[in-house]
Amino acid sequence: MIEQDNSVNIKSDGAKAGGAYHHGDLRAAVIAAGLKRLEAGDDGELRLRALARDVGVSATALYRHFPDKEALLDALADEGLRRLGARQAQAWLKAGGGRNGFKATGTTYVRFAHDEPALFRLSFTRQMSARHANVGGDGGEVAYNLLRAGVGEALPGVENPDRAALHAWALVHGLAMLILDRRLEWDEAMVEEVVGLTFGGIA
Repeated sequence: MIEQDNSVNIKSDGAKAGGAYHHGDLRAAVIAAGLKRLEAGDDGELRLRALARDVGVSATALYRHFPDKEALLDALADEGLRRLGARQAQAWLKAGGGRNGFKATGTTYVRFAHDEPALFRLSFTRQMSARHANVGGDGGEVAYNLLRAGVGEALPGVENPDRAALHAWALVHGLAMLILDRRLEWDEAMVEEVVGLTFGGIA
């Protein structure tokens, strides 16, 4: 039942978190439901009505957060980029930063694409400039800023850090797409070696 304050009781096990969602939680619940559908390969069912059923509310309850399907896809794409940035940051810290951390962020990028292919594709097929204008930020900024910082720390003598960062990004993105398009088999040792050739060798 939908109350005037948009508080709802959730009966769907897939969207349940502590028994109920209150005002402010619905957006997160719908994004979680959308991510679950992507993971299950149900990207064709990423419609507001379908997701409303998943979280146990009417479609009209979602319009306050997502005026249309495009807004929903933008939110899912942004969440994908934020997750990518968070995983890369963790990999950087775990490797101790520097050159090893730089290479770890590159390997993590490719692994993320392999582990979450639908979310990865969605995140990089939305219009980034439009997303930035509409939602006030781009989750990809975390990943790119980490990449840019990694160039400066791991390769302090590089002449053009922005071009070096773009070079490294193109390498990992191209490698990720070759794997997703089944031109290459997933082989983590191979990925680490190929990433190392660029992430450890820019001068």
